[in-house]
Amino acid sequence: MKNILVVFTGGTIGSTATKGSIDTVSSVPFKLLELFQQRDNNHQQIHFKTLQPLQILSENLAPCVWQTLIAAIEAEQPDQYDGIIITHGTDTLAYTAAALSFYFNAIKIPLLLVSSDYPLDNPKANGLDNFSCAVEFIRQQLQPGVFVPYRNQQHTMQVHKGSRLTCSLQLSGDFFSVQGKSYMQYEEQAFWLLNPPIKSMPGDNNTFLGEIPPIKACFSERILMIKPYPGLDYSHFNLENVDAVLHDLYHSGTACASTEWGENYSLLEFIKRCTMQNIKVYLAPSIKSTDAYQSTRALIDQGAEMIWNMSIEAAYVKLMLAYGNFTDEQQKIAFLDEDIAGEHV
Repeated sequence: MKNILVVFTGGTIGSTATKGSIDTVSSVPFKLLELFQQRDNNHQQIHFKTLQPLQILSENLAPCVWQTLIAAIEAEQPDQYDGIIITHGTDTLAYTAAALSFYFNAIKIPLLLVSSDYPLDNPKANGLDNFSCAVEFIRQQLQPGVFVPYRNQQHTMQVHKGSRLTCSLQLSGDFFSVQGKSYMQYEEQAFWLLNPPIKSMPGDNNTFLGEIPPIKACFSERILMIKPYPGLDYSHFNLENVDAVLHDLYHSGTACASTEWGENYSLLEFIKRCTMQNIKVYLAPSIKSTDAYQSTRALIDQGAEMIWNMSIEAAYVKLMLAYGNFTDEQQKIAFLDEDIAGEHV
């Protein structure tokens, strides 16, 4: 008998479409279990314990929701279960997956987030398939950690590491791991490892020497994230109540470093402004290499800190935890550098 904790939080997988509007309904999450039991011939061998600490559409998520979710899970003493499944909306799935990956980096059981691209009563919905994969992952006792099983339309089921999942593609419900490197593939009740984790020796990054300090579920809400686009005017940003800035980058690890069209459009000038107010500017995502664009070099020379080799979603959540848990600058840097949950590519 497998004991599985199922935590319902809402999202499309917990919603129904009525009169042209999709919204959460308290009874729908339990429909997921009913559908699973109708499909699975061995469902009697599984005992589901359920709780519903939240009922929201995930686009309405704020960092305090992660605290509520984590508290609800910890109150259940996770180690008494064979695994945990969390139902979640798709809009902020990658952020929650990163948050739980970092917080539960030492979890001894599998924790899987399950979503659906359509409400469950829609025949195109992948929610039941994703849930069934999560159950099978726990049945087979594959490994501990935080994972996201998800089947894109017309594709084979993939299992993503929670720390490497990226947001859904634009105008699409498809999900991918950063660099398109899914962790596992699932088909006909069998799992294949696609991208084995890279083993690193403690102290490789001159950080915590392999010992990650205990962290609290404190996610700073004083991190400003900025996304680049042509014509981005930095004078629009008010830096009150901001402790740090995370600046997203174009795919080549770049952002505007030119003042040719005016200082307001230059990230270089914005970094100077932040430095004068004792606000650190971080850049992500970018792969660390020997070569970089001149504009990127200029940004780093101006004082920006690069968060190397992880997705923008993981970098953002990790910054929130760093500034929520540590006051010492060296501890923040060490925490950001350490590969805590397999987030480094």
